[in-house]
Amino acid sequence: MTTPVTPHDALIFVMVMASAVDNSMNDKELRRIGQLIDLLPIFDGFDKDGLIEVSQRCADILAGPEGLDIALEVIRDALPAHSHDTAYALAVEVMAVDMAVKPEEIRLLQLLRDRLKLDKLTCAAIEHSAIARYRPL
Repeated sequence: MTTPVTPHDALIFVMVMASAVDNSMNDKELRRIGQLIDLLPIFDGFDKDGLIEVSQRCADILAGPEGLDIALEVIRDALPAHSHDTAYALAVEVMAVDMAVKPEEIRLLQLLRDRLKLDKLTCAAIEHSAIARYRPL
C-alpha cells in the first residue's frame, strides 16, 4: 500500500522537480527549498525530518514510466485549487535562485501551468516578481 501524497508533499514534489529538471540539483536550490519550508506559513505542520523521504518518493515517481506526467497528476490531485498558484510560485522561486532559467525549466513551468489550469497573467506576475527579487543592483 502506498502512502497518500499530502498537500505538503505535493508542494515539495514541485520544488524537487524544479530543482532536478535540468539534471542538476545544486546547493543553492537545495538550500532555498529548506529556507522556503522553514519560512512559509503554507508549510506549518510539515515535519522537515521527512523531507528526504518525500523527495525520494518524488524521484521514484519521476523514474517510472510516464513519470513526469504522473507526478504532475499527483501534484494536481493532492493540492486544493487555491494552492495551485502557490505551487507555481514555489517552482519559479527554486528555478530563479541561480539566476538562469534553462529551456527545460521553462518547459516544466508550462506543463505545471497547464496541469494546474493557471492563467497566463497570474503566471507572468509570479515570474516577474521572482525577476524583481533576484535582480542584482
